[in-house]
Amino acid sequence: MKVIHNVSLKPYNSFGIDVRANKFIKIQTIDGLKKILRKTYAEELFILGGGSNMLLTGDISKTVLQIGLKGKQVLEEKEDYVIIKAHAGENWHEFVLWTLQQDFGGLENLSLIPGNVGTSPIQNIGAYGVELKDTFVSCEAINIQTLESKTFTLEDCEFDYRNSVFKNKLKGQYIITSVNFKLSTKNHQLKIDYGAIESELKGIENPSIRDVSDAVIRIRESKLPNPAEIGNSGSFFKNPIISTEAFVTLQKNFPEVPSYKISDTEVKIPAGWLIDQAGLKGYRDGDAGVHKKQALVLVNYGNASGSDILELSLKVREIVKEKFGVELEPEVNII
Repeated sequence: MKVIHNVSLKPYNSFGIDVRANKFIKIQTIDGLKKILRKTYAEELFILGGGSNMLLTGDISKTVLQIGLKGKQVLEEKEDYVIIKAHAGENWHEFVLWTLQQDFGGLENLSLIPGNVGTSPIQNIGAYGVELKDTFVSCEAINIQTLESKTFTLEDCEFDYRNSVFKNKLKGQYIITSVNFKLSTKNHQLKIDYGAIESELKGIENPSIRDVSDAVIRIRESKLPNPAEIGNSGSFFKNPIISTEAFVTLQKNFPEVPSYKISDTEVKIPAGWLIDQAGLKGYRDGDAGVHKKQALVLVNYGNASGSDILELSLKVREIVKEKFGVELEPEVNII
């Protein structure tokens, strides 16, 4: 376990923001993690996972801990399902591909989402009609103050749309070390009626979970920039959920507005559509921009600072609010 000083975090965040860490430590064992926690006050630590859901707006004076815990295993195997344990440092997409190789179903719609397994419950990641909570069983986490391990069940995590207990009342109190999933081994229940998946599968009579994954990958690659080529954090904003009454008013002024019914009292509006209709798709201010193919994605074309991206996000929110009366909320963590 080596402490590195004055490290650029540009390779460690998908936006490619060039800020520096005063101290940097890569954690590869739970014992190593506990050793650091014993020696360092919690408020002096900055926990870094895959760096895919954050916007860094300045240098990090705290000690940066990159959680690099690796490993995955089958904990339990039944006739029609398995319980899989994946450690926090596993790359999410590589983990999904591994489950497909074993013919384990449930995560195929979540293919190509950037980040690591350990941060997936924090955000309750989701795509194409599927959320993490749909296959989540539990996660193991260490209390930063007491060093005690705790198992969080599905109910404990209080999952909501792009939200969990780890983003609210327990924010900054725990480090997730592993996550358990329940995945199907036969009679996979495919979810292909969301977005363009069904059309991508046209001509395939009995699609497999791998077919669904391949379709999702093609769709994402056609719409979303590769962080290795253009810095970004995927969807920057949540799709806003508004009251049915507010939607009726919005629909009167904008009859073509797409929507997804959440309940009898709530409706979800695609944030990308709002930004696009506000005339901001492809907008660029220096090296900070709104992606030309997907308005939901803010990008770093090379040398934008975190502050540049943040300023752009505030401008997008202001213009959308003025045009539609709808408030956009960031999905990424702004630090």
